[in-house]
Amino acid sequence: MARPGILRDWFLIRRDLPHRRRLALAAVSFLLPITIWCVVSYVPWIWHPDVKIELSAEREGVTTVFTAGDHVSPEFFPEFQAAVRAENKAVLAAREAGNPESGAKRKNQKLLRQLAPVAIGNGWLAYDDAQNDAVLYPLWGDLATGRKTAAKPALTAENLQIVRANWELLAAASPVFAFAKLPDEPLLKLIPQGRPANPVYLPAPHEAIRAGIRDFTAAAPAGEPTMFERYKRSLRIILLGFLWSCVIGIPIGILCGVFDFFSRLFEPFVDFFRYMPAPTFSTLLVAVLLAGDAPKIALVIIGTVFQMILVISKTTRLLDPSLLEAAQTLGAKPRQILGRVVIPGIMPNLYNDLRILLGWAWTWLVIAELIGVKSGLTEFIETQGRFRNFDRVFPVIILIGVTGFVTDQILSWLHGLLFPWAGKSGAFSRGVAGVVTWPIRMVAEGARERIAANEAYSRTNPRDKTR
Repeated sequence: MARPGILRDWFLIRRDLPHRRRLALAAVSFLLPITIWCVVSYVPWIWHPDVKIELSAEREGVTTVFTAGDHVSPEFFPEFQAAVRAENKAVLAAREAGNPESGAKRKNQKLLRQLAPVAIGNGWLAYDDAQNDAVLYPLWGDLATGRKTAAKPALTAENLQIVRANWELLAAASPVFAFAKLPDEPLLKLIPQGRPANPVYLPAPHEAIRAGIRDFTAAAPAGEPTMFERYKRSLRIILLGFLWSCVIGIPIGILCGVFDFFSRLFEPFVDFFRYMPAPTFSTLLVAVLLAGDAPKIALVIIGTVFQMILVISKTTRLLDPSLLEAAQTLGAKPRQILGRVVIPGIMPNLYNDLRILLGWAWTWLVIAELIGVKSGLTEFIETQGRFRNFDRVFPVIILIGVTGFVTDQILSWLHGLLFPWAGKSGAFSRGVAGVVTWPIRMVAEGARERIAANEAYSRTNPRDKTR
């Protein structure tokens, strides 16, 4: 039986948990949503509101065509199967009556391709050869004679019987594919097969992983960028936009936090402008900067710089006033106070502010890449989402999240190296920290030298009270 206080050890008010428990909770924070995703995807009785078609057929007189990978409702799927069975029954009845339909060569050629999803799923056919009739034709014979057995998906007994019946006609006409030798009477259609599935917008984890690997390893179509080129372009937009935000926002924010003059000059307008949605300026940015990457970078700047000014000015005001008073007592000028006291003093907190604001900049990526000419990862997400290829959308969304998270963790680790006095750091960080702490050491040394000079002057000129 667990100790009564064991749960209290996990819920400590304003105290850090032991290192192992923190690592365990960090792992659970990622494993929990992944586990829920897997349970929803792979446990049949949990939640599967759709049927994912694995083997399909076209129906006569119906304009809507369902192919392998499409989702339909559980109520519609039996109707779909019943309609195909009825068509096959009519074909058999016409054969038995001795008056089968003629002129079905083109239909039979399309019907051969019904086995393409089976061939691709079992690794017998490359994705790009889905309409290669010369390869698909002998596959019917292999399945009919048992030389090959389908597993992904496995054919039902009903469909295996149809394969054998069709191969009898095909083999009698020609052992290899030749359009002119295809049977003139209709072949039987395979009965649609499907399995319970998530909605189309929530693919199973293995489907997303498989699609992501395929997209990032396959050659891009002619004239289109590869996924890595899209990724680099998106990174460029984010980093350039954030860099220019820092160039503009950091100086203004520090000045507003130090001097009331700049605070009254800039902050009222900044506070007003930050409530304006940045996307509303997209048309204006395209008109001014044309339809390249420039308006996208500008949108990231507009989306981050105004918040950056207010956040940094607030951080600057939180600097310990006694540091400013000490510098003023020692006769430091405003420029010296700004460069040797304020900036070194706020640097650890300023660094953390920029980490948070960089995450804010990432939230503008999708909107920025949609203005003007669509580009980068967002163009891929928008295009694939429009065609409902969500198994290809999820890997890109996850990639953006992983990039931001890994970047933030690296920056957090560097914080301990750059500012060891503000937190824990490794022993090997002293060299880097020494470079960064140089301005503060110079302030301290300058203060000691000035105090020593004042004391020496006082001893030699005891009556002079001006210094």
